[in-house]
Amino acid sequence: MSRPTPTMALKVMRSTGHRRVTVSWTISIVVLGLFTLAAIFAPLVAPYNPDQLDFGAIYANPNLAHWLGTDSLGRDTLSRIIYGARTALLAPLIVVIASTILGILLGLLAGWRGGWIDAAIGRLLDVLLSFPALLIAILAVALFGKGLVAPVIAMSIAYAPFVARLTRSLVISERARPYVSAYRVQGFSGGWIALRRVLPNVVPTVGAQSTLNFGYVLAELAGLSFLGLGVQAPTADWGAMINESQAGLVGGHFLPALIPAIAVVIVVVAVNVIGEEISERIGGGTPA
Repeated sequence: MSRPTPTMALKVMRSTGHRRVTVSWTISIVVLGLFTLAAIFAPLVAPYNPDQLDFGAIYANPNLAHWLGTDSLGRDTLSRIIYGARTALLAPLIVVIASTILGILLGLLAGWRGGWIDAAIGRLLDVLLSFPALLIAILAVALFGKGLVAPVIAMSIAYAPFVARLTRSLVISERARPYVSAYRVQGFSGGWIALRRVLPNVVPTVGAQSTLNFGYVLAELAGLSFLGLGVQAPTADWGAMINESQAGLVGGHFLPALIPAIAVVIVVVAVNVIGEEISERIGGGTPA
C-alpha cells in the first residue's frame, strides 16, 4: 500500500465551495466513532475477558454466547476485537501526532529560513524518504526488541518527512503573500510572523494530510504485529489475532483470522474517507 505524498495533498488545495455532508462521510464518522467508544469503554462493553480461555468452546461458530465465535484457545473473538481496538487506534494516533509535530517544525524551519538550513533539512528528509516506514520499524525492533515502543518511535520519524515537505511547500507559498511583507514593514520579527501568522495558515492542510497518514500507519503496525514483531501475546491486537489464527485456516476455521482483517480494512477505509473529505473542505478555504 503506497503512502500519501505532499503532492497528493497539494492537489486537493482547490476551491470547492460549501460541500454537503456525504453519506460516506457520515458512515465513516459513525464507524470510527463506534470503534473509538468500544476501545475506550472496553471493560464495560466486552462480554468476556479477552484472555479468558475456554477449551470447551475452541473454534466455536458464532452463537448467542459468542457472537463472533472463538479462536484456537476458546477466547471470545468479539471481546478480543474490542480490546484490540485500543492498540490498533492508540498506536497510530501517537505516530500521527508525533510525526506531525516533528514534520511541522522541520518544514517550518526549512521553508521560512531557506538557504543552507533548507538544503540541510532537505538532504535529511531525502535520506529518510529512501527507506520504507515498515523497514525502519523492523530495524528498530531488531535493535531494541519486540513490542510497540520501538516501532512507534521509528514510524514517527519515518512519517515526519512527508509532513515536513508539505509544510515547507506551504510555508514558502505563504512567505510570498502580501500580509507577510506588511508585518515585516510594521517591525514584527520573522519568528513572530512564522509562528503566529504563517503557521496557523498551514496547520489545517497539514492536519488533513496527517489524517490520511493514520490509516496507513494502522495498516503497517497491524502488519508488524502479524509478523510477530509488534504487540506480543496474550495482548489482544488485530494484527496479532490474524497471526495467531493462521493454523486454524488449514482446518477451515476462517472467522478468527477474517474478522480482525475486516476490522483493519473497515477502519483504514473510514479514516481515508474522512481524511479526503477534510482535505477537500480545507482546500476550499482561504488563508488569513
